[in-house]
Amino acid sequence: MKIGTVTVLGATLVALLTLSACGNTIRGVGRDTANAVDATQTAGRDVDRAARR
Repeated sequence: MKIGTVTVLGATLVALLTLSACGNTIRGVGRDTANAVDATQTAGRDVDRAARR
């Protein structure tokens, strides 16, 4: 294999690994956001119940 071919294959591999890591990060941020929304809603319900007592 030529040096240019090896360089292109290496760059492609690095790009694929980087993009897959970004996908995992974005998925994790989505989960964290959903959990934050759930916690906020639960806290709101708790405050509402406490205010009604």
